[in-house]
Amino acid sequence: MTAYGVHTGLQNTSMEELRSLWRRIEELGYDWISIWDHFYAADLGGGARCLESVSAHAALACTTSRVRCGSLVYSVGYRHPAVLAKAITTIDHLSGGRAELGLGAGWSQVEYDAYGIPFPPVGTRMDQLEEAVQCVRGLLRREATDFAGEWFTLTDARNEPPPVQPALPVWVGGGGERRTLRITARFADGWNIPFVAPETFAAKRDVLHRHCDEVGRDPGEIRCAVNLGIAWTEEGLRDQFGGLTDLVRPGVLTGSDDEVLDRIARYVDAGADQVNIALRASTAGGPTWDVDALERLGLALDLAA
Repeated sequence: MTAYGVHTGLQNTSMEELRSLWRRIEELGYDWISIWDHFYAADLGGGARCLESVSAHAALACTTSRVRCGSLVYSVGYRHPAVLAKAITTIDHLSGGRAELGLGAGWSQVEYDAYGIPFPPVGTRMDQLEEAVQCVRGLLRREATDFAGEWFTLTDARNEPPPVQPALPVWVGGGGERRTLRITARFADGWNIPFVAPETFAAKRDVLHRHCDEVGRDPGEIRCAVNLGIAWTEEGLRDQFGGLTDLVRPGVLTGSDDEVLDRIARYVDAGADQVNIALRASTAGGPTWDVDALERLGLALDLAA
């Protein structure tokens, strides 16, 4: 059965607004809420009004009582994986066992440059991601973890107390066919890709399954999710995504209720186990969050039934 969630950006908003939004999402019947990992607004505009993700993830856990509390995705370059695993373990306790951890290679160079964080070539960042996902998986699931990599080293590393969940889900985000999807096939419990058309999602999922075959993994063990924008008007779309509007357009739901439902059905037919609405606060005047869009979609999907 397909799950539906909301991926909430942390830019151009306040914690009070976010907590109100999260409570409403849960009331509407969605299954999942996630946060992102950025220091600057992810709209190519250079704005720096953005809340920190680990703190927001903890607030999400404390604000809700039912939904899964995810992250899509933490950038491997911003925190040592052991530090992140310890934080997520605490968030799992705060949520009563509802936390999920997503990792990605990172892409927003403006943030790295502004904060003096090294932004190596993509090949290096993928190497770091491959090592980090093994580190966090070990720390979240084993009594003690040893790991000797080029970028990270763990020596009899312990994570006590352990998470509430004995197998806290670890996700990998991205669509790179040679490295990202192979890392997913080897180590992840979930895979997420944002803003792609249904046919692109299907093609990437096929590549993931080929990697699973090559490494001897049952592809059914990996939950596949897509993040989609929602905007009933062009103005609403640009208010949310700014300079990224044209880049995200292939993965935006728009049109009539029937057209939106038909579009979602195409992703489900393409193998999406989970569909997340990637919602961002508006930069224009009026209500910050388009809660009406979530309510309208929730009614169309009959989530409260």
